[in-house]
Amino acid sequence: MLVCVLAVAAAVGVVAIAAFLFRRLGQGTEDGAPDGPTAGHAGSMLSSLFLLVFAIAIVVPWTTADAARQNTYAESRAAVDAYWAAARLPVPVGAQVQQQIRDYVQFVLHKEWPLMAEGRLSLEGDSRVDALRAQVSGLVVTGDQAVAAKAETLEEMKGLSAARRQRGADAQAEPPAGVLPLTILTGVIVLLFPFMAGARPRGRTLVPLFVMAALLGVGVFLTWQISRVFDSGLSVGPEAFRAALSEFQRIPWSG
Repeated sequence: MLVCVLAVAAAVGVVAIAAFLFRRLGQGTEDGAPDGPTAGHAGSMLSSLFLLVFAIAIVVPWTTADAARQNTYAESRAAVDAYWAAARLPVPVGAQVQQQIRDYVQFVLHKEWPLMAEGRLSLEGDSRVDALRAQVSGLVVTGDQAVAAKAETLEEMKGLSAARRQRGADAQAEPPAGVLPLTILTGVIVLLFPFMAGARPRGRTLVPLFVMAALLGVGVFLTWQISRVFDSGLSVGPEAFRAALSEFQRIPWSG
């Protein structure tokens, strides 16, 4: 933070020194017009700065949210594949494993998902996955088909566990610090710049400013909404896990 303050102070200082020296040396011409070269240059640079910050504020959270959404489908896909593999395990272990997988998906959907808005996972979910992997790992089977089913189930459980850890990381993900406040600040400056430059818009010239202000407000609102991956109107939902529960209905039951 101190470095940022010093950088701002240095930049402002450069402008102040340049203005003082050029005035003392008699260089250049007076420029006090709202539509003069100084105002035009500053306005274009402020617009570019706002667009840069706004792009970062949109692209980074959007990319994070999209990756988080894809990961929920990877986790649910691993659960479905593990459910398929468990169907070939010996009775009654196969049915037990299938039921635990189903219970885990229901747990994520109904109990753990609300915690995602707080940026965390449930320890109970971790315990469920660990217990299930330990149960399958300790299963003694004979026959090529049963051995292959056990290995496939463990592999899918490994993928489910990895996707779960990534989901926890996605829940804690936040956009770069200061991006949203800086987006708001630059947006306000862009809106007020004509007045700061000395212009006094009136009549029809106010219409574009009002339209721009409304659109900037919508943009900032969407930026704020998308910055929270699992807690907003644009958040990632549990559709992948609902689809997994539906798919379980058509998979053969080991019992």
